[in-house]
Amino acid sequence: MSPLNLYLECINEQEDYEINDKLLGMLKELLRLAGELEGVDSGEVALSFVDDETIHQLNKEYRGMDKPTDVLSFAMSESSEDELPIRYDDMEEVEIELPEIDVEEGDEPDNLQAEPLGDIVISVPRALAQAEEYGHSPEREIGFLFVHGFLHLIGYDHESEEEEKLMFAKQEQILAKAGITR
Repeated sequence: MSPLNLYLECINEQEDYEINDKLLGMLKELLRLAGELEGVDSGEVALSFVDDETIHQLNKEYRGMDKPTDVLSFAMSESSEDELPIRYDDMEEVEIELPEIDVEEGDEPDNLQAEPLGDIVISVPRALAQAEEYGHSPEREIGFLFVHGFLHLIGYDHESEEEEKLMFAKQEQILAKAGITR
């Protein structure tokens, strides 16, 4: 088996929860496990932690839903260089224009060569509220949302009951393999 070249780029745009090295290590491990399970051996995932206001704005702009949500996935597959299809639970793909990205000094050369898989945006306030509601840790909820978003990036959806069962079973399998339980 060839080595995995999966990269996770994280951006913290919220102040409700500390995004520490332990959490980032867990998310990188989840990405590795999900990649192994799904045969995705290279690529880059950009993960943004945001507040409810930001995700509300994104949800309204790209899904037409005027409310916050917990996670959004912006897949790079099947798009041109300047367009980004967005995958959501209950909507068709939508394409948006991407801004030019300046590469900062110090970026890892291998990372710069990784094919972008897409972006995942997680609302930290939603994740914290759901963790409390479901009776598990915030880390478990953030991990769940991250894996959910990753599976959307690589083409999974849950439009039908059959698709939902498959996707949620894969999510739980990845979390269990990482030792993340409720």
